[in-house]
Amino acid sequence: MAGLNVSIAFFFLVAGVCQALRQLSKRLLSPGAYGCLARELAGSLQLCASCLELKMLMEIGPWGGGFGPDVVLTLLFLLFAVHGVSSDGASANPTVSLQEFLLLESSLAATATKLLAQGAGTGAGWAVTKLYWSWELTHFHLIQNLIASECSSSIHTSLHHAAFVEGICSFFFHLVLLKLRQSHPMYQVPVLAATVTFLTYTAGPFTGAFFNPALAAATTFHCSGSSFWDYAWVYWLGPLAGMLAALFLYQGNIPRLFQKNLLYSQKSKYKIPKARVAVHTEGDEPQRRRKGEKSNSEPPWGRGGGEPNTFA
Repeated sequence: MAGLNVSIAFFFLVAGVCQALRQLSKRLLSPGAYGCLARELAGSLQLCASCLELKMLMEIGPWGGGFGPDVVLTLLFLLFAVHGVSSDGASANPTVSLQEFLLLESSLAATATKLLAQGAGTGAGWAVTKLYWSWELTHFHLIQNLIASECSSSIHTSLHHAAFVEGICSFFFHLVLLKLRQSHPMYQVPVLAATVTFLTYTAGPFTGAFFNPALAAATTFHCSGSSFWDYAWVYWLGPLAGMLAALFLYQGNIPRLFQKNLLYSQKSKYKIPKARVAVHTEGDEPQRRRKGEKSNSEPPWGRGGGEPNTFA
């Protein structure tokens, strides 16, 4: 268990360094630059480094460390929970940034900056983790360095089925995210972490269940067994299609592209009681007539009942 303890210490160290980077960026950068650049870069670095170490434990741990998938899934839930709490709103996921753009919540320039920051963050996370593995602090890292050049593709099914699996995972993830985006973080963070854990447990044997284009590019694109276009088809187009399907199903439209709701009718919350208004209107007419007749029967000098004042 010494190797597992070192990995857990690495998780805490990465989270602490990224949190320090966020705090420093808040002081040095403007709010716009921090939100689009530094926050996404730190979140992507944290997520990529943690997931690479966890992937290593998932591959080597069962036979090299003697612990089962329950330990890895528990660590996965905790990692995404920590990421949700500490990320300060960063998604570290290109499809989430594109979803915000399509919902008119982010401009084109801000979205492009977020995508670049996510790519740079995952690249930095990959480089940091490789450097950490080169120190060979545990026998896990020694084994990882020996088999690193022989890594194989995470796609263990046909390309169409793999793209469908990644699309379905992205669909359910974004559907839950859309449902909870206005919820309190106390409820949002554990539900999203549990969703990611469940989808990884279900779809992991087929594709690795990344449903994050940047994370997949840093984790598996360099492995042999599939071409670049195969990886792009499965890990880029699949999650993008799943996000679009979830957004269209939830909203009924895609606000950036068209405003008309094609799935749900827009009904007013307030109903005007037309019949009741008509009854009141008809019922008021006799009263108005009676008032008119009464006013006409009164003398022109008023309602006093006395004689009119005359001046000779």
